[in-house]
Amino acid sequence: MASSCLRLGRTIPNVPDLPVTPATQALDTAGVPYRISHHGKVDSAEEAAAARGVPVDALAKSLVVRVNEGEYVIVLVPANLSLDYPKLRGLLGVRRLTMPSPDEAREATGYARGTITPLGAGGWRTYVDRLLTVHDEISIGSGRPGWAISISPTDLVAVTAADIVDIAAPPEPG
Repeated sequence: MASSCLRLGRTIPNVPDLPVTPATQALDTAGVPYRISHHGKVDSAEEAAAARGVPVDALAKSLVVRVNEGEYVIVLVPANLSLDYPKLRGLLGVRRLTMPSPDEAREATGYARGTITPLGAGGWRTYVDRLLTVHDEISIGSGRPGWAISISPTDLVAVTAADIVDIAAPPEPG
């Protein structure tokens, strides 16, 4: 189970190696309450949700999508679903979207895959799937492997100026 602490614009005593990332700095600067937790290495969305103590549909998968050369968006969908690319293409008014390589995603956001968050990620336009907003709290990447941020989706949308949209693909039948 994840260890957890509340952090709001200050260092918390007795929490070893509490990470400071562009994400935590953005939240601290904005004065937004959040929890940061350590969960260690995980190999699936289900393992990550269990380690973070949240339902898998409250775990946000942050995806960097290339719109054009040097232009990206960050999309958050529930971890148990996938991105509906035709919906995103329609929303953005483009005919083609691609996923950048891990190195390109890191260069665009400052974060390695598996730690990506829209917070402190270069100011790219952010889209949050509507299904994430039904939760009081969602879990997102922190910018550091093995650590997660839990935050109100309302606060996340406000601090990132994200658009709330319908871009998650329905679950596969079966």
